[in-house]
Amino acid sequence: MTPYLPPIEKPRGLRLKLIYFFSRRQAGQVITPITTFAARMPFPFMSFYGKLNRLDRKLQLPEPTAVLLREQVASLNTCLFCMDAARWYATRDSAGNRARFDALPEYRNSPLFTEAERAALDYATELTAGKKVEPATFARLAGHYTEREICDIVWLVASEHLNNMTNIGLNIGSDGLCPVPAAHSSGTTTS
Repeated sequence: MTPYLPPIEKPRGLRLKLIYFFSRRQAGQVITPITTFAARMPFPFMSFYGKLNRLDRKLQLPEPTAVLLREQVASLNTCLFCMDAARWYATRDSAGNRARFDALPEYRNSPLFTEAERAALDYATELTAGKKVEPATFARLAGHYTEREICDIVWLVASEHLNNMTNIGLNIGSDGLCPVPAAHSSGTTTS
């Protein structure tokens, strides 16, 4: 998949050079959203995306649940880069997360997910696919999570859409950080 805008391989300015350096150091390469989108935008936009990641660290929702929700939204939106990056992040510290990511399409019946996770995934799925949530779905979610955690879930869905639409809009696909399920990687759909 070729991005609609050619990646900028040689950044201008010290800040962007540092961002390229740290991306290369962390991921082994400068990730395509940085070379295609961020390199063309004023620095406050890059800073905003960095703040999104820092805000995730302030969530009260358990991190494994948060990562699953981001992956579910990215999968529904078919953002191959986001699916790739989420899998890479989740499995670099714990290979055990791979089984849960692989089972995500069957989360409703898989023993790898708790009832609370199923309620959160149903909520995220409904909100992403239909842009609304049925009262019964919300009631199930509220039976497992605090009001703050519910707001965390809404944040995760909304901010993942921002990431997905940025990549999809520029035809940014997987960077090959880790394998993306064949059902998504073989298609010609945008990222």
